[in-house]
Amino acid sequence: MVTTQEKTGTVKKAVKKQLASNAKKIVKKPIVSDVVKKTEKPLVSIVVPAHNAAEFIDDTIHSVLGQTYEDFELIVVDDASSDATLEVVEQFSDARIRVIKCKRNGGAAKARNRGVLAARGRYICFLDADDLWQPDKLERQLEFMKETGAAFSFTSYVFADANGRPNGKVVRVPATITYKQALKNTTIWTSTVMFDMKKLSKKDILMPDVKSEDTATWWKVLRKVDCAFGMREVTAIYRRSGKSLSSNKLVAIKRIWNLYRKCEGLDVLRSSANFMGWAFNAVRRRV
Repeated sequence: MVTTQEKTGTVKKAVKKQLASNAKKIVKKPIVSDVVKKTEKPLVSIVVPAHNAAEFIDDTIHSVLGQTYEDFELIVVDDASSDATLEVVEQFSDARIRVIKCKRNGGAAKARNRGVLAARGRYICFLDADDLWQPDKLERQLEFMKETGAAFSFTSYVFADANGRPNGKVVRVPATITYKQALKNTTIWTSTVMFDMKKLSKKDILMPDVKSEDTATWWKVLRKVDCAFGMREVTAIYRRSGKSLSSNKLVAIKRIWNLYRKCEGLDVLRSSANFMGWAFNAVRRRV
C-alpha cells in the first residue's frame, strides 16, 4: 500500500517536472522574438559631400541627428576643405557619424561616390552640406518606399534663404516620373532622394564627373527602372544663396544642354524639344 508521504513525494516530482518544462517554453519564445523585432529596422546611409561648408554644415548635421528614425549612418566626405569644415564636423561625438577625408578637391560627384562606396545601409540618401531635413524625413520616406515598392524615390521641398529660413515657395513633385519625363523636368532635388540598394547596385548610383552630375545620375537610374516615385510631403529645405551656381540661369542653361548632347547623346532636334520643356518647368518652379 502507498503511503501518504510517498504520494506527496510523487506529486512534488511531477510538479517540478512540469515547472521545468514550462520554464523552457517561456525562455525560448519571447527572448528570440524580441531580438528579431529590435533588428528589423534597416540601416540608412546618408552621404554628405562637403567643401568649405563650415558656415552651414553644423545646421545640416543637427537636422540629421534630430531625425525621428535613428538607425542611420551619416557619412561626411570632406572634399579637401580649406576652411573649418572638418573642425565643425569633428566636434560632434555621435558614433553614427563617419568622416572621410579627401586629400585633393575632386568635386561633388567624386565626393558623393566615395561616400556611396563606403556606405553600409540598405538605403542610401544624399544631403548637400547646406541643406536641411525635416525631423521625420527618414521615417516618412522609408514608409513611402515600403508602400510603393520604389527602388528610387524623391520628395517635395521648400526653398529657403541663405540663413535657412523657408520663403514659402514649395516645389510639389509628381507622383511618378519616367526617364522621358525627367528629361523635360529636373524637379528631383538631390537632398530628397532615397535609393533601395536591394533593387539597385552601387554602380547604378555612382555619379559621372560632369556638371549637373546629380541630374545625369537620376537619368541613368531612370533608364534602368520603370519610374521614380514622388512623395508630395515636404521633407527638405533647399537653402539658396546668391553665390549658388544653380542660381545662375546662364550656367544652368549651358549645363542642361551639355547633358542632352554629350551625356544622353540626343540630336539637336530632340535636345531642343526637351530643352523647351525643361525651361518651362524651371520657370514654373521658381514663380
